[in-house]
Amino acid sequence: MKYPKMSRATLSSAIAIALFAGSAAAGDIKFWTTEEQPERLAKQQEMAAQFEAATGDKVEVIPVTESDYGTRATAAFAAGDLPDVIYHPLQYALPWAEAGILDTEAATEVVEELGVDTFKGGALNLAAYDGGYTSVPVDGWTQMVVYRADLFEEKGLEPPNSFANVQAALEALHNPPSMYGFVAPTKVDENFMSQVLEHVFLANGVSPVGADGFKALEAGPTTEILEFYKSIVEASPPGELYWKQSRELYFAGQAAMIIWSPFILDELAGLRDSAPPTINDDPTTKELAGKTGIVTNFAGPSNADGAAWGDVRYFGITPDADTDTAQAFIKFAMDEGYMQTLSIAPEGKFPVRTGTSAEPDKFTKGWAMLPVGVDRKAPLGELYAADMIAEIVGGLDVAQRWGVTEGQLSLASKMINAQAINRVVRQFTDGEIDAAAAVEALNTELAAVK
Repeated sequence: MKYPKMSRATLSSAIAIALFAGSAAAGDIKFWTTEEQPERLAKQQEMAAQFEAATGDKVEVIPVTESDYGTRATAAFAAGDLPDVIYHPLQYALPWAEAGILDTEAATEVVEELGVDTFKGGALNLAAYDGGYTSVPVDGWTQMVVYRADLFEEKGLEPPNSFANVQAALEALHNPPSMYGFVAPTKVDENFMSQVLEHVFLANGVSPVGADGFKALEAGPTTEILEFYKSIVEASPPGELYWKQSRELYFAGQAAMIIWSPFILDELAGLRDSAPPTINDDPTTKELAGKTGIVTNFAGPSNADGAAWGDVRYFGITPDADTDTAQAFIKFAMDEGYMQTLSIAPEGKFPVRTGTSAEPDKFTKGWAMLPVGVDRKAPLGELYAADMIAEIVGGLDVAQRWGVTEGQLSLASKMINAQAINRVVRQFTDGEIDAAAAVEALNTELAAVK
């Protein structure tokens, strides 16, 4: 039996904990979650009730605003009052493991007992730590190149899974104002542009961080990125563009390609009244969904393997946990209760555990049949073809982010938030500076971020 770590407990606090334990039922645990919207919270409480019915152990589901996570966790850690399980974003995985806020051995045991090979490799790699894992991957999503598969087929074009294929499609399909080849973000103060640019840099194997911190951008591959981005900007409408225009133009049938999150999938199929397709006169039409293809893994000329920009969420076990019960709850949530876990928002919660050893695709199949949508509901598996569903989930095999494997996610996040990359790229695409000056400016500005 594995016991909770006591490295911070003094004699007095140990006595206090022992006295407190006498007033609480053994096996009762606390669970912090950022999914605090009423409908999502209710689904988690339902899963907790299912776990209690199966085991007799109670789970108190405690909603915590994500922006408060850092200060709340640090304060609770100092007081020896962390919850047993924390549902947390990728950004906290490594820092919390290094600070001792996560019991990485306990999480690794869960992953191994569930079966390492039942998880998506990218989701595990993002949480790799000291020969194990910081936390247990729960769900994730990857950014997508969304494209008009019907027009690509008509023109005999290959899917836009590389810089070269995108540029070939621009040549064939860009015909403004009736059809723009792309809608690339150009509004420098929007995080949407930052996210798309990180995806494009990753696709060509370029990162501004290494194991020791800032790493100068190599001129050749970075110039390829700049020239590619300029090509998609030149095939976009004029103006300050971000997620809003890209969705509106694609929904109107006036864009051949955009980059978006999977949260567009239900809207594409006419399931959300606040964002209807306008490709025809029917705001509930599924026509555009039927004409759409997606690509998750995207490659540049200097990185043939490509990359998918991914975001993953995790279950972390803390050193203050009733470890056995916390592990049992996570195993339940990732097995018998996994469809309940994913049903919170299936369009943005792809299964990072695809199945069991006996049924390798059990959870992928189950997820595809979970209803999505707001004003109307339908399963993704009924809206999109099986090969598209496989592509959607497959991105998590190769999901990446700047700074994760190097232990520099915090620095990379600061670089992104500084928006220096957005500003310099915009200067280049506007013709204010050439590629050499842009690479120099990027290196100067990024090196100054601490």
